[in-house]
Amino acid sequence: MYDCIIVGAGPAGGTAAYHLAKRGRSVLVLEKATLPRYKPCGGGVSPQVAQWFDFDFTPAISAQVTTVRYTWNLGAPVTSEITTGSPIWMVRRDEFDHFLVQQAVGQGAELRHSTKATGITFAHDSWQVTTAQEPVSGRYLIAADGARGPLAKWLGFTQRQRTSGGRLEIETPRAGAGGPTSPHFEFGLLKNGYVWNFPKADGYSLGSGIFRQGKRASQDLKPALHQICCQFQVDAAQAQPHGHPLNLWNGYQRLHTQQALLAGEAACVVDPFTAEGIRPAIFSGLQAAQAIDAALGGDLQALEAYSQRLNEKWGAQTWPWARRLAQAFYQWPRLGYRVGIQRPSGTEQMVKVLCGERRYADVVHRALRRLSGGVLA
Repeated sequence: MYDCIIVGAGPAGGTAAYHLAKRGRSVLVLEKATLPRYKPCGGGVSPQVAQWFDFDFTPAISAQVTTVRYTWNLGAPVTSEITTGSPIWMVRRDEFDHFLVQQAVGQGAELRHSTKATGITFAHDSWQVTTAQEPVSGRYLIAADGARGPLAKWLGFTQRQRTSGGRLEIETPRAGAGGPTSPHFEFGLLKNGYVWNFPKADGYSLGSGIFRQGKRASQDLKPALHQICCQFQVDAAQAQPHGHPLNLWNGYQRLHTQQALLAGEAACVVDPFTAEGIRPAIFSGLQAAQAIDAALGGDLQALEAYSQRLNEKWGAQTWPWARRLAQAFYQWPRLGYRVGIQRPSGTEQMVKVLCGERRYADVVHRALRRLSGGVLA
């Protein structure tokens, strides 16, 4: 009997496992894939996450960047310096996720990868998770199995407040010593989203993502990805594209049930404007660990407090403002590019939001005033 079973070894699951194991709790992490495993993701991480851990992330960082580049329809380029004090991390999700869960194992957590959860039942005050190998039991359960995972549905979360999005990505090796060394965001090629090229130590992650629902959303991802590949002289036909759905936060929601919590993308903690997911997933894993540790200690309100805290610290501080900005920006993207991104202060403020140094509420009012002023003009 484990104190907690965590399904999913992504940033949320790895974080929860680390902090629970560090508190002396018995933890089992189940992961259906064989680690390390590929995950479609640009891999940009705010260095702010380091404050939630007591170990060095350097082995999991592929590159660090101090500038960001933007274009509109592959023209009108803007390069912005990152002035947050620490470079943004570029990571490969296979390496980053595996490194994080290895830290949890180092604290005493047990990892079973290549082990798919096939069902759950609650009986005798504990959860039993069936797998292809054998059933396992735990007093508490964390569903951290991502946007595609079945745990949320199995736990009864059938009406989550979310906006569905999607992304398509390829990884390619760096061709020689040249090529971009800054993350590149392209806003004119794709409606309701953007296209990117994120540098790594020895290659690039190129992708396209849509963060608002539309009739042709999935059909638009591939042509936009092809165009950005051509721009950087990458033969897309030589790389395997990987698609992945997104669950973007879309309002207050309950994230707990009987001795179980949702975390990470299973909890829809994805920014509705930028689709940033790693930092909020780690935050949710940290909060989940604290809640379950308190529940194991006898706090009967700990899981309910988790839902409240995620809705207050993540939802209320991010969602209404990010949603309003997304609605305005993606409705008038050319104008948003001109009055926001091409304005040096606008880019600087958004980088600070992504790094956790400023709140959305601090910057959205000004951004919306500029957008509305441009529309009226």
